[in-house]
Amino acid sequence: MYRQKSHFQNSFPTCNGVVARHKDRPRWWVLKLAEIIVLFAGIVIAILFANTAVCEKSYDYIDITNPYLTKVPLAIPAFKSMTPTEEEAAFARSASALLSETLEFTGLLKLIDPGAFLEDPGESGIVAPDIQFKNWTMVGAELLITGGVLVANDLVEVELRLYDTIKQQLLVGKRYTGQAGDERKIIRRFCSEVIFQLTGDRGIFTSKIAFISTTTGNKEIFTCDFDGYDTVQVTDTKTITLSPAWSSDGKWLAYTDFAKGKADIYIKHLKENRGAVVAKPGISTSPAWVPNQFALAASLSFSGDAEIYLLTGEGKIIKKLTNTWGIDVNPSWSPDGKKMAFVSDRAGTRQIYIKDVETGQEHRLTYDGRLNTSPCWSPKGDKIAYAASEEGRFNIHVIGTDGGGDIQLTYDSGDNESPTWSPDGSLVAFSSTREGVSRIYVMTAYGKDQRRLLTLPGEQTSPRWSLNLTSN
Repeated sequence: MYRQKSHFQNSFPTCNGVVARHKDRPRWWVLKLAEIIVLFAGIVIAILFANTAVCEKSYDYIDITNPYLTKVPLAIPAFKSMTPTEEEAAFARSASALLSETLEFTGLLKLIDPGAFLEDPGESGIVAPDIQFKNWTMVGAELLITGGVLVANDLVEVELRLYDTIKQQLLVGKRYTGQAGDERKIIRRFCSEVIFQLTGDRGIFTSKIAFISTTTGNKEIFTCDFDGYDTVQVTDTKTITLSPAWSSDGKWLAYTDFAKGKADIYIKHLKENRGAVVAKPGISTSPAWVPNQFALAASLSFSGDAEIYLLTGEGKIIKKLTNTWGIDVNPSWSPDGKKMAFVSDRAGTRQIYIKDVETGQEHRLTYDGRLNTSPCWSPKGDKIAYAASEEGRFNIHVIGTDGGGDIQLTYDSGDNESPTWSPDGSLVAFSSTREGVSRIYVMTAYGKDQRRLLTLPGEQTSPRWSLNLTSN
């Protein structure tokens, strides 16, 4: 395992106000008025200084809620090898390349071509006094990351710094120590620090994605890291497995499986050999964990029409959440667990509805088209992503929870289904047949930078993004 300690502290200027006094002694009422004015002025100044401090600490580099976001130019030169060994030099090159790849994946930063660099921190130095910041602003870099590495006896020490080249200011500096195999963990930990400094959010760097793949010839659940690395097969039922769903702590997966010849819900602990099965008559599908609770919603048809029920983590029914004519499926919880989006055909076509679980009130969210499905509530709680069929093709949409601002994110690229939000709300993963067989893709929350996440044998569908996992 690696250890981390803060190597630098950000400093913020303090301001002291001085009130000048007149030599002549004023009358009492003048003095009293002056005291009031000074007191009022002091309050105003205090507020201004407080606002200034907030502004200095604010995250005004990147606003991930801005649909017209312009990527911030960032330069990441090769890290400096602290001793002249080939092993260390190779580690320095691979670590800087990994950092570039990981930060570029976020879709928030524009990486400057190293061929344009006018300076090599490996030669000139990696700390502010040794950096000619004008050499970086001249090539368009507004941000700069420098790094130094030391490798000795299978142990590594990595020192990384993020600079604002325009202000010539250190934004964050960290030193990490660990084993040689900890390279990716170290880089991701620093990426989290970088994105926190730029956006105020820790990003996506300890999250995972569950999905269905036919790599083995059957539909099984796999997981991978947020960027497609470290693919792991989770189930081996040799049948059909569908609809994976993460618990908030990332320790449990719920899913639909046909292991017993019909659709049942399985609840599986990912590291311990325990879990539960919801095996009711009829069909049991589309599980969805309640945020921060050991409970989940699922669609069960044992009483006739498929209705949505609230279950314990052991699979026991707590209560019925929907009770109207028609099929109710695909529940998705708001981040606070107070509301639930779901799909129903109660109006004759499949539309998305929202239910307030506390009051029992329901309202229809979508009205266009005849087949809207797979709602997924955004982490910020203000939007819902979903798939809609138009002229025989599915595309990804995002709509406000009040029904306004419906935006289509995919166009003319096969069938695009099963949207799922990254934990910070900046990205959406989905499945698409744009290259023939279905694959998992990622795009920004506004439909930009659409790219394939990973490639495995067979097809990949039904992605589901976890929250950031502390155990990763």
